[in-house]
Amino acid sequence: MSRLNRERARRDQIMPSSVIKQINYNHGDEQLTITFQSGAVSRYYGVPEDVYTGFRIARSKGRYLNRYIISRYPFERIAKG
Repeated sequence: MSRLNRERARRDQIMPSSVIKQINYNHGDEQLTITFQSGAVSRYYGVPEDVYTGFRIARSKGRYLNRYIISRYPFERIAKG
């Protein structure tokens, strides 16, 4: 992956979702940080890039999160909403 693509991928991405406010993915560490509309922030560990990409392009972010991320990857709550 080129340096420019890595920089783009690290930027926060605003999500058009009623549940998710923004996401940030760190390719090197495979960490997915999700900020919810409520203000809560969770960080998921060991999330492969293809799962992140699927999440980013999913029509329903909440459904994708519940189906493919929440029960499959360890996480920590960074902030409460």
